[in-house]
Amino acid sequence: MSVNLPQLRAFLAVVDTGGFSAAADELGMSQSAVSHAVASLERELAAPLLIRSNPARATVLGERVLPYARTALSAVRSLEAVAADATGALTGTVRLAATPTVCRGLVPRLLRHWRAGQPRVTVRVFEGDSAEVAEWLENGTADAGVLIDPPPGPGVQLALDGYRALLPRDHPLAGEAVVDVRDLVDDPYLVSPGGCEARVRELHRLAGLRVTPAHRVRDLATLISMVQAGMGVTVLSEVSRPLVPSDLVLLPVVPRAARRLVLCGPRGRGWHPAVRGLAEAAVGV
Repeated sequence: MSVNLPQLRAFLAVVDTGGFSAAADELGMSQSAVSHAVASLERELAAPLLIRSNPARATVLGERVLPYARTALSAVRSLEAVAADATGALTGTVRLAATPTVCRGLVPRLLRHWRAGQPRVTVRVFEGDSAEVAEWLENGTADAGVLIDPPPGPGVQLALDGYRALLPRDHPLAGEAVVDVRDLVDDPYLVSPGGCEARVRELHRLAGLRVTPAHRVRDLATLISMVQAGMGVTVLSEVSRPLVPSDLVLLPVVPRAARRLVLCGPRGRGWHPAVRGLAEAAVGV
């Protein structure tokens, strides 16, 4: 049996991105090269590893192979880290995971800053919910992640992200400097289960209120569109501001509350020097 690293990289990329085309973009290869690498790995193991659907997913055997493939590539990255430490060079590819809101509202600024200061480091962005980001960091799918209110440990705080009320411009409170969440009790309330619902509920608890959502919407763009359509109001974090259209306003709320956005590497494992370098460069961005 002759299994090699390009085969494992291709297999993991298809699983992580959900398709051969996306994996090809991720790896900087042609789609046919990715298909060939995965097919050759399946021939070596004498069984299919992927269900070629949309999205592509691992077979039962593929699921068993995944942790070993991740361990093998993690060992290679560790070797690269030793070499980079020895030469003092910041090079390589860093896979950065973050939530959709952070990806749209904060990550573009980080990428511009890193591209200018660390041109030899390539940053690939993976978007997922908070649980997925933490899992990817834990299992090696991601090399770094922007975590929300992580437990104490190594990391760089990128922002203290305060909460804001999202209202139509013709809402009676739209002209206020600050909105008390208690003044929104008569409005239908919209909530995103995949977003910061637990923190929004805590915000209302501090105000002596309980949230009874009129609608629960997973997608942030849909949530914003529903506020535009006059179907209710919601509370988002400040990092969402770049996504807010001109016919809506995002206003500070009381009680005041905020969440910490922290750039972290994997816990319990050494950070690749490129991740450490990006973390140091992110201070003050």
